[in-house]
Amino acid sequence: MNVLRAALRGDSSVMLDAAALEIAAIESPGLDPAPWVAALDRMAHELDARLGSAADGPSFIHVANAYLFGELGFRGNETEYDDPRNSCLNEVLSRRLGIPITLSVVYIEVARRLQKPVFGIGLPGHFVVRYEEAGFSTYIDPFHGGKLLTEDDCRALAHQITGVELSREASELVPVSIRYILVRMLNNLRATYFKAKQYAKAAVVLDLLVEQFPANAEYYKARGVVRLKLGEFGAARSDLNAYLKHAPEAEDKEAVKKQLQAIHRWLGRLN
Repeated sequence: MNVLRAALRGDSSVMLDAAALEIAAIESPGLDPAPWVAALDRMAHELDARLGSAADGPSFIHVANAYLFGELGFRGNETEYDDPRNSCLNEVLSRRLGIPITLSVVYIEVARRLQKPVFGIGLPGHFVVRYEEAGFSTYIDPFHGGKLLTEDDCRALAHQITGVELSREASELVPVSIRYILVRMLNNLRATYFKAKQYAKAAVVLDLLVEQFPANAEYYKARGVVRLKLGEFGAARSDLNAYLKHAPEAEDKEAVKKQLQAIHRWLGRLN
């Protein structure tokens, strides 16, 4: 996970695809990233051949959308949205199915190889990309076949999904960093593993999140719950104590204290 950790620290020399493939290795231990990086290279090469002399933004988007979503068939997995494979770049490239953020990563990485200005946009509840150059800008929704969106469309989409009203100056409409994308991917995978009761894999994700956000109380609480599920009572006690330390006025602090007392009694019986 060295590449991923470097990217999470903000190392600008790390490419998004390489770090995203290390996230995928949580689901597929021992994953070799090379074939999947090569797959993105081939896609960029094929797209470049189709572009020919069409170099402006509208032409790029038209040709890229026809290639990625028409010819290759990339699409949003609406029927099995919570499948962990949707959060793994290698699986998305293989199955051509994904969730908004991983499909956006494909779009961003193909565009990067062709030196096209495409950036991630982290809307509440959804993820899209933005093409931005002098004289031309638009938002693109890879989950819905590359649908073009205006700022108002993005606000409406966020409101439809989450009920959140975005202001005209909303930071969610500003391009996000690679680190932001990776953290959001980790949180998506964490939620998926919790829902599927894959607690060992959830623990790996939470180790990374706690490492990056050592003052985030909710990550300690989540990892404490995971460790309880795995029967790691000493580690769970440590995490729940850290949760109370970082969130001393948490609404559930009494319930957590009772859980800690139960863990203490259980550990006492083991000694």
